[in-house]
Amino acid sequence: MMSRHCSKWARAALAAACAPAFAVAQQAADADLPSLPPVTVTATPNPLERDLLPSTTESVTSMEMAEKINVMNVEDALRYMPSLIVRKRHFGDTQDPVATRTSGLGQSARSLVYGDGVLLSALIGNNNTFATPRWGMVTPEEISRIDVLYGPFAAAYPGNSMGAVIEMTTRRPREFEAGIDVSGAWQTFKLYGTNDNYGTYQVNAYVAGQSNGLGWWLSGNHLDSHSQPLGIATVTRPTNPSAAGTPIAGAYADQNRLGAPIAVLGATGFEHQVQDNAKVKLTYDFTSDVRLTYLLGYFQHDNNASAQSYITDAAGTPLYAGSFNFDGYNYVVAPSVFSNGVYRAEQEHLMQALSLRTSTGGQWDGEAIVSYYDYQKDLLRVPTVALPTGFNGGAGSITNMAGTGWANADAKGYWRPEGISGTHQVSFGVHYDLYKLESPRYNTLDWISGGQDVLAANSLGKTRTFAIWAQDVWRLDPRLRATLGGRYEWWKAYDGFNYSLVPPLDVEQPSVSVSRFSPKASLAWDVSENWLATASLGVANRFPTVTELYQAIATGPTLTVPNPNLKPEHALSGELAVERALNKGRIRLSYFQENLNDALIAQTAPLVPGSTQLFNYVQNIDKIESRGAELVAQKSDLFFEGFDLSGSVTFVNSRILEDPPNPAAVGKRTPNIPEWKWTVVATYRPTEQVAATIAARHSSRVWATIDNTDVYTHTYQGFDSFLVLDARVYYQIDPRVSAAIGVDNFANSRYYLFHPFPQQTWIAEIKVAL
Repeated sequence: MMSRHCSKWARAALAAACAPAFAVAQQAADADLPSLPPVTVTATPNPLERDLLPSTTESVTSMEMAEKINVMNVEDALRYMPSLIVRKRHFGDTQDPVATRTSGLGQSARSLVYGDGVLLSALIGNNNTFATPRWGMVTPEEISRIDVLYGPFAAAYPGNSMGAVIEMTTRRPREFEAGIDVSGAWQTFKLYGTNDNYGTYQVNAYVAGQSNGLGWWLSGNHLDSHSQPLGIATVTRPTNPSAAGTPIAGAYADQNRLGAPIAVLGATGFEHQVQDNAKVKLTYDFTSDVRLTYLLGYFQHDNNASAQSYITDAAGTPLYAGSFNFDGYNYVVAPSVFSNGVYRAEQEHLMQALSLRTSTGGQWDGEAIVSYYDYQKDLLRVPTVALPTGFNGGAGSITNMAGTGWANADAKGYWRPEGISGTHQVSFGVHYDLYKLESPRYNTLDWISGGQDVLAANSLGKTRTFAIWAQDVWRLDPRLRATLGGRYEWWKAYDGFNYSLVPPLDVEQPSVSVSRFSPKASLAWDVSENWLATASLGVANRFPTVTELYQAIATGPTLTVPNPNLKPEHALSGELAVERALNKGRIRLSYFQENLNDALIAQTAPLVPGSTQLFNYVQNIDKIESRGAELVAQKSDLFFEGFDLSGSVTFVNSRILEDPPNPAAVGKRTPNIPEWKWTVVATYRPTEQVAATIAARHSSRVWATIDNTDVYTHTYQGFDSFLVLDARVYYQIDPRVSAAIGVDNFANSRYYLFHPFPQQTWIAEIKVAL
């Protein structure tokens, strides 16, 4: 299983990515071009080889990425992995979390993403905005393989692994190499009154090599992306008709996700993103078995979002705020309806990591990794003045998250008392992390370039965790092995503070500390040469993030308030799996169940017992049960030589069993978890140089509300069922040059996952090794 406007630059990138392929192909027929020197993967072994982890695992390799997947950003490589959905709204999206078997798209802290053992997940929060993984710290060109480990069955990982662990392993070239990758994309999009094209171009370049034990990887990426609208400006239709207000034209009648009638007034969140990523990776081999690695990653991001009004007065002038009459109803449109979808984001983030590993394969090996992620600059500017005045400045707000960041440290040991093939393979380790939130929001007289004036709101806080763990892989006999492990964690949240000018709030939050033990057990039986059966059981404790505890968000008269007394999520997870090896293929069937207590999900409820005033904030839901099955199959040379077929299907029944603050939720489906997900990927290789792929990915609708009242899905903030068809043709022109052309969503499926998602998008690329 694999394993806007459109600028001239986007057109140029598409031309650059397509035209050279034909020219080079003509030359290559007669030219005897030198080949690249062999590239040997000498990076750290993948996590299964290194730790003998008990989790069910699926993988995708660099060759599969090149041949079968339209990969613009590294997270695209996960598109067809079983049970996974990456909520990527456009190329270069910085808000693209992963949904897993039993975790939805708004639960980024219930999965983990690593690059060569360095944590890339942003466990500063549990959401689909700023707490999504830092994918840009790994480039597609350096990937050797990506492994996805399902379930919290390995003691080496914290309770955030209850969904999945994604381990990206990079390659290290033996000799000098360099390369450049130019790609372009073109999306056609039509929705309500929006009908336009949106272009993206991207350039990646790298130089890498090794000499006398010193290895290096230097890479840079520049991306310029225009997105389709990410928001829709709507107002709810009043109960009674009225002749009041200025008559308008151009609005659309529709429903919101609760089924209530609305007027659609325009589109917002047309993002123009310019991103630059730079990476330096240095390695030094003290011996053939001992390696020191230093990583420096820099991320720079400018994002300008605009809005489009569909509604006009009798003279045809676009309107954005006021008292309007449409279809016999009076709508009072606040400035925020449009202005909240206009913003400027400026970010500069820096990540550093240092690791030391030994890989002797003898009795003892070890590993130590420390990493630090720092928000050096992080400004979000939003107007509060009505448009169109706000397009040129005026009053607004500035949220400044500079100073936010996190640090992680891990030390691991590997003990093989009888050697690598002995009865026991013991691993153990210690872990420390520190997460810090700083999120003041200021009023400003000029939201575009003004300074930070009056403090309007502030959220501060820290969390830290210390953990120890151990695991033993015990070979009971040549065909039967048991894995036993446990993890003990001490967690503390402290220095919490919340302030709001309007509505008023000024409070120092109490410190909270908890300690928890998470046992793990797994049994694997090689029934025969072709059959493997496994049974796994594990407890996972996922501690609240600092933003779940301390971040207060004021939105007009409503205040999303923090809850500093949240309990950790406690999951008891199990899986039974049977796998059969086939000639050039395999098939696996898994049954899994997760019993989740004290689930951390935002819901609306009174803050003060007995009060009728409702607030939206993260609360513990007493009990959720998720049961499901996953079928995965893959076969090469199926029907005829060169034809590969792979696919997966996942069924999950996830229900809320107990929720005292909201009894209406009991028995309802858990938010954001679809009942069905499936993928199919078919690839044909007529020659060794050419691969043509057609793929399909599907998800059934999901509920976004605790009580399942969002009955209408095909609308802004709704969550549709979708079926998306993709295609790709890859051509290895010669050993140094490859080209590809593909299309995502070639059937032009129109669907929402809260936001309107991309429609038909063409992608082309050319890669040259220098």
